[in-house]
Amino acid sequence: MRTTFFRWLFFPFCLFLAASGCGQESPAPDSNANSAESSPKTGTEIDLARVYDVLQRKKFVDLTHAFEPGIPHWPGFPDETVKTIYWYDKRPGTLGTGFFAQLYCHVGQWGTHADPPAHFVKGGRTLDQIEVKEMILPLVLFDVHQAVKQNPDYTITLDDVRQWEAKHGPVPKGAFAVMRTDWSKRWPDQSAMHNKDKAGVAHYPGWSLEVLKYLYEERGITASGHETTDTDPGVATTEDSYSLENYILRQNHYQIELLTNLDQVPEAGALAVVTFPKPKGGSGFPARVFAILP
Repeated sequence: MRTTFFRWLFFPFCLFLAASGCGQESPAPDSNANSAESSPKTGTEIDLARVYDVLQRKKFVDLTHAFEPGIPHWPGFPDETVKTIYWYDKRPGTLGTGFFAQLYCHVGQWGTHADPPAHFVKGGRTLDQIEVKEMILPLVLFDVHQAVKQNPDYTITLDDVRQWEAKHGPVPKGAFAVMRTDWSKRWPDQSAMHNKDKAGVAHYPGWSLEVLKYLYEERGITASGHETTDTDPGVATTEDSYSLENYILRQNHYQIELLTNLDQVPEAGALAVVTFPKPKGGSGFPARVFAILP
């Protein structure tokens, strides 16, 4: 069973999501409710003003890398270019003065980014078709960084997930499940991120099909994320095998790649806010992801 702390933490947030249109219809707010803390006992809904007050007392952790030219990325993509086209004062090569504006050119899968189903699936959902209710989620963190220290090719196992559930209860439906490997500590060294041997084989950790099938098909998570450039481990991507990423996107779900600061997030009890722009027909784009801690 999930701990009492875990249930109490998520009660106000679940009500917040319900009031925002996520999940099942909830009863009208009770104007007589005395406090956010009393609601788990009374079963009444918390108004959004009080939810906001609760959130403001929590710690926020940014899970996003700042992007710029030269950062680690999939080897088949070109580097980013940035050009200043307006500047405060007159400057050669700009279009005008009075303000600061830049022109960015980069592939959608750049930095910490979102991959929608259409990234791999013809006719799949594009970024603009992902509902906003899929962007505020319970955060579930599987910590396998010690195993990765011993074996950079490590792939998460069902035993890892069962150990999590033994401590925290079943993975909640609709969760954002992430795998902590501490691989982001290698950022922004592209060579270290890819970790290739003398034969050119990349060695970095990844998900496993058994875990992804369990999380998406049995537990009903909404999305997943990781610190590496790929869902699949490096030994697979070296062979141009992206079967695990293909699996996720074919389930009509999105994923987030190149997360950071997962060492600052608890295994359970936090909320994830996963946001990204809304390009029409977008195949991917840099994301801004953060956690709200218990």
